[in-house]
Amino acid sequence: MLHLIKMWLQAPVEEADGRGRKKRTTTAKDTGRGVPQGAPISPLLANLYMRRFVLGWKQRGLEGRFGAKIVSYADDFVICCKGSAEQAMTEMRRLMEQLKLTVNETKTHIRELPQERFDFLGYTFGRYYTPRTGRAYLCPQPSKKSVQRMIGEIREATDRKTTGQGAEETVKRINRKLAGWGNYFNLGPVSKAYRAIDNYTATRLRRWLCSKHKVGSTRTTRFPYEYLYKTLRLIKLQPTAHSLPRANT
Repeated sequence: MLHLIKMWLQAPVEEADGRGRKKRTTTAKDTGRGVPQGAPISPLLANLYMRRFVLGWKQRGLEGRFGAKIVSYADDFVICCKGSAEQAMTEMRRLMEQLKLTVNETKTHIRELPQERFDFLGYTFGRYYTPRTGRAYLCPQPSKKSVQRMIGEIREATDRKTTGQGAEETVKRINRKLAGWGNYFNLGPVSKAYRAIDNYTATRLRRWLCSKHKVGSTRTTRFPYEYLYKTLRLIKLQPTAHSLPRANT
């Protein structure tokens, strides 16, 4: 078992740079600290250490002192604080040092709601307004980075190098991405994000089809929406937004 854990710690993991290019990284092995991003053991170790952090936070009375609850997922966490955020951050750093953990300073900020917003687990949390009445409310919505990341995956799936594949196979692969993204990002006002992804996907797929069939025009007359959505059965996210029970569109 120890041999297997050591192999996981030192194994290089393939990472993407966000523009379709991939590389093999061995940062953890070179520095002798941490685990490669994406390693199988990484979530387990993160949960073990974060459990110690959350329990320590409660046992020291910090939750009651600052009115501060921790919301965590693996090694990402937010401290929702009603008291002094500066003092809560100081205590958080002290506890992390005792656990011999390093805080990522580039991702550590204090945000005051509702005046400001913050990103967490792909969502942007903050104050939004109902289009019809202008009523303000606090909720999450898909972050700009999450939308751009999804657009990058669609771009990669419809790269010209993939035109040798069948159209049905390509659309199935795109649909799996769209369905998975939509199933996760279904909270808050999602219509704008859904619409942006739908528009990009249709345009990109039409361009891919023109390249595949060696035709010059990319206008809708060449491959109309009916062909994309009915013949190829491309998923469209926008119509599903109105049926989401937890999404305020």
